[in-house]
Amino acid sequence: MYENELQNLGLSEKEAKVYTTSLELGPDTVQNIAKASGINRATTYVQIDSLKEKGLMSEFEKGKKTYYVAESPEVLTNLINKEEVELNFKKLELGRVVPDLVKFYDKISSSTEKPKIRFFEGEEGVSQIRADFLKTQNETVYGFINLDQVLNKFVKNRDNYTEKRVSKKIYSKLIYTKKTGRYDNEIEKDKLREMRYVKPDKFPFDADISIYRDKVAFISYKNDAVGVIIENKPIAETMKAIFNAIWENSK
Repeated sequence: MYENELQNLGLSEKEAKVYTTSLELGPDTVQNIAKASGINRATTYVQIDSLKEKGLMSEFEKGKKTYYVAESPEVLTNLINKEEVELNFKKLELGRVVPDLVKFYDKISSSTEKPKIRFFEGEEGVSQIRADFLKTQNETVYGFINLDQVLNKFVKNRDNYTEKRVSKKIYSKLIYTKKTGRYDNEIEKDKLREMRYVKPDKFPFDADISIYRDKVAFISYKNDAVGVIIENKPIAETMKAIFNAIWENSK
């Protein structure tokens, strides 16, 4: 009875079982609660203690016996409110400490030439990579892109990436393939984007590559999308040199 709902509110499976059983029985002994719930006596004691800490059960003496009783379900509201306060506090602490941790992380990472590598999976992972591009404010993102794959993957799940990029004044230079050929308008000043076409048979891009700041991102859209970001200045500079060479020869 309402055990799944109680678990959704944060109670464990056994806590929910003991609590609902106690609600049905009313004040009763641990032996009877254990029997009715199907949970052994020792474990029932543990669950009762946990529920008492949450304010959901209490006990009283009657004669020589100890009776346990479930408190009103209205206590659950207080429990959720308490958790909400604690969560808000954690968010404030997170907001305070994360910037310092990021600075420390960047400092340690910059002290070594070992590349930093991060992996991503699924459309959410791809969105995280694209969000990382948007940290390149007032700079340029260089990319090799298979437009057929990208448009097929994001046609139903636009994330307003272009609008966000333009608002941050991030310029985009793309070398692209497209089965139906080149676009009529490869220079879009309002979108801060310039593109140059290469034939799919000569450049069969099965994965997109983006170069920005000291990072190179690879994204494959086949089956479940997967991606990786490599942060290393020499690698990024080498990929940018390859991009520029192809760019100059694709006019």
